[in-house]
Parts: sequence; structure tokens; C-alpha cells
Amino acid sequence: MCHKEIAGNIATKIKTIDGVYRVNFYAPQQKVSIYFQETVCDFTQLVKQLFELLGELETSGALIIQTEKKPSLARQLSAKISEGADKFAATRWLKSKTIEAKETLKAAKIITKLAIKKPNAFVKDPEKAIIDFLNDILVLFLIRLHWDHITKLWLLNPFRYRYEWLATFYMFFLLIRSRKK
Repeated sequence: MCHKEIAGNIATKIKTIDGVYRVNFYAPQQKVSIYFQETVCDFTQLVKQLFELLGELETSGALIIQTEKKPSLARQLSAKISEGADKFAATRWLKSKTIEAKETLKAAKIITKLAIKKPNAFVKDPEKAIIDFLNDILVLFLIRLHWDHITKLWLLNPFRYRYEWLATFYMFFLLIRSRKK
């Protein structure tokens, strides 16, 4: 559970680290994005400083909510049900898949809004407009599917995964080429 007060406190503390220029909290996904300049502070230094900073915040009690409200009976019951449901692998899997589906729908909404802004393309050549739209969806799906591999493997060893990078660049080349007239 991510509370806005604590998230804001952590974000301001993280921004004090040299090289960090932006911190974003995503409460529904329970994720944080930290943007930093590697020339000022490399990844290992950042992790060490984050570890120290979070340790200090924990010992100082800054991670504890000061105005704790007693949850309603419905919330208590809902929490107990979800607590019990998280013990089953199927419910954890279903929860992760629903989060992924929501993120995919958000991306599809963005692409649809971009496609709607150009209604002339759909009127002139509906087949090409539909194919372009489906290509965009496919590219987003492939990026989403391989994101963990891209960030955890491919970026760290680009030469080892050169064929994957070649396929990625070729996919973008084909996507851009299909847009040209």
C-alpha cells in the first residue's frame, strides 16, 4: 500500500541525491521510477545511497503514517478476504494479469486517440489505417512482453544479445518504413 504523504517524503529525499532529476511513484502498481544522470552518479552508487536513505527514514519513523484512521468494517472484511486470497497462486496470477491488462488498455487508448486525430487517413485508405493501428498494438505488446529481458539482460550485455537488438531495430525500421508514403 502506497500512501501519498510517505511517497512525497521519500521522493523529496531521493531528489536530494546528486544526479537524480526526477522521481515518479506509481501507487497502483507499487512501483517507483528514478531518473538519474549516470555521469554524476552511477547505478551502484545510487543503489547504495538509496539503501542508506531508506534505512535512515525507517529508523527515524518517517515511513509510518501519523494519522492512522480505523478502517471501516467493509474495508477490514475486504482486506481479510484479499489477504486470504493472496495465499493462492491462482489469485496472485489473476491479479498480476489484470494489472497487465489495465496497462495494455491504457496504451491502446493512447494509440487510439492518436489514430482518431487523423480521421482522413481512415477515410482515404481504411485498410492501411487498420494495419497501421494493429502494427502499433503489436509493437507495444512485444515491448511489454520483452521489457524485463530488455532492461535486465539486453542492456547489460548488448553484444551477447546482438541478434535480439538487431531484430528490435529491424522491427522499428519496418514500422517506420510502413509509415512513409
